[in-house]
Amino acid sequence: MRQLFHRNPLVAATLVGGAIGGTLDLAFAVGMALFRGDTAADLLRTVASGALGRAALDGGAGMAALGLGFHFALSWGWAALIGMAVRDLPDGLAGRPLAVAMIAGTLVFLVMRQVVLPLSGFPFPVELAFSLPLLLDWISHMFLFALPMVLAARRTRAG
Repeated sequence: MRQLFHRNPLVAATLVGGAIGGTLDLAFAVGMALFRGDTAADLLRTVASGALGRAALDGGAGMAALGLGFHFALSWGWAALIGMAVRDLPDGLAGRPLAVAMIAGTLVFLVMRQVVLPLSGFPFPVELAFSLPLLLDWISHMFLFALPMVLAARRTRAG
């Protein structure tokens, strides 16, 4: 792993941060789904519905696997963007990973809810009205999703 970070630090940070952040985010989302009475497969089919619309909800295990793939593709995409941003941060801010993760996680949360989901085939309304699940989702985006990406990306900085 150390050699990968040495050879291509941004790729390594993207892969590691995206895998860890994506896994923690998925674990949180599955927990929330189970709490609502849904299954992990239901959640993953809902993820697939962003690309395939309502029909994905009626799919089986293959559709859930596709949702898992989409989830991690998005995680690695966000990790790449966060990695590029962290690499270029001023030293004072780069030394504050919690603050950077709070900013990055909030941006990811808002862009996903206000841009990506409404423009996708996601078949449910997306609201920002205050609720405990919404607050928990926002917090999870800051600390479970973005923080591992920010910490991995700190290795891409010169010096």
